[in-house]
Amino acid sequence: MISRQTPVLIIDDSPSVTELLQDGIRQVCKVECAIAATLADAGRLIEAPDADFSVAIADLNLPDARDGEVIDRVMRAGIPSIVLTGSDNPKLRQSLLDRGVSDYVVKDRVGIDYVSRQVRRMLRAGDHRILVVDDSRSYREYLSGLLVQHGYRVIQAADGAAGLAALEQDESIRMVITDYHMPRMDGLAMIAAMRRFSSFEQLAIIALSQSGGPELLARFLKGGASDFLHKSFSTEELFCRVDQNIDMLLSLAEAHHASNHDYLTGLPNRRDFMIRAGRAHSAALADSSALLIAMLDADYFKKINDRCGHHAGDMALLAMAETIRQAVPKEGLCARMGGEEFALLIPRCGRADAAEVLEELRLAIEQIVLETGDQPLRFTVSIGATLTPGKGVEDMLDRADAALYRAKADGRNRVVLVD
Repeated sequence: MISRQTPVLIIDDSPSVTELLQDGIRQVCKVECAIAATLADAGRLIEAPDADFSVAIADLNLPDARDGEVIDRVMRAGIPSIVLTGSDNPKLRQSLLDRGVSDYVVKDRVGIDYVSRQVRRMLRAGDHRILVVDDSRSYREYLSGLLVQHGYRVIQAADGAAGLAALEQDESIRMVITDYHMPRMDGLAMIAAMRRFSSFEQLAIIALSQSGGPELLARFLKGGASDFLHKSFSTEELFCRVDQNIDMLLSLAEAHHASNHDYLTGLPNRRDFMIRAGRAHSAALADSSALLIAMLDADYFKKINDRCGHHAGDMALLAMAETIRQAVPKEGLCARMGGEEFALLIPRCGRADAAEVLEELRLAIEQIVLETGDQPLRFTVSIGATLTPGKGVEDMLDRADAALYRAKADGRNRVVLVD
């Protein structure tokens, strides 16, 4: 059975290559793959009622398709494809790109490692819209067609002023590819305006020009461009430059996420909580609205680790984190503060609502049952909370922490809410 968790189709008759590809894609992309060793097998998988492949990796020569027929089969299904071959032939490479394949990779270990990274980018390509800015309609269409072939969503603008307006209106744009000479606003002026509100971590900009030497390149890079291409570029050069810049954005986003989130639960960490809670506290003071901050701590958590092992402890933390996440409304915030301690914040939450939310959360955690081997694992949580703004977030956390200690002292598995 194919599911949304198997968005990648591998078509190759070599078990060793297939295994390397599967392992790499699991590690880099965190998804599973469907496998076909022949064109016939691939056809059955593609035609399955629940098939929804986002990427196909296809060997050019299969036992029942020696002349690359698999490419036509995959492309008829509208699946972006990466072709694997043992030949590094420039004419063959160009012919495959001309047929509309997304990429061409020589089948060696380096190539297979590259495929895993390329699949990651292609799976997320729909999240990264590219804005093409050029006053030549025919060139915009040509460039957009290449980018769509490579799996990206594209919008167009006819000059710098229109490009700037498009970026301001569409938050999904992650890359701009722009010409230099344009009416109303040229590429340099547009890039300078874009950089006033879009950093290098948020937006990649590739500048294009038909003419110009090192001086123009330097002007673009100093003016805010991430990269530069002469309009005589090859299709592969364009794809490589675009992919490298998108990969840079992905890496920066992942690094930012890792610095602000807990590695185990995926919840915001203490650092991120304190920053965002500070803003919420300031907003509550500004409009004299209520603000709930609560601290939660799993009861007797050390006994879980000692009796059932650290893996069971991690399972308990994950279940607790997900239960808290579901209990906090969209405008709220929850975080893992360290160890088995969590925090939550809910703006504009009065005492009656706070008491109800926290009691329902306590009961929901009490009802968690984890299968850890010999016997089911259950655990409880103590909760301390406050609605008093005090001097700041630290003051509120101190008050919530004191209420938490009271809950522990009074027998655990209870909520203590103080004003």
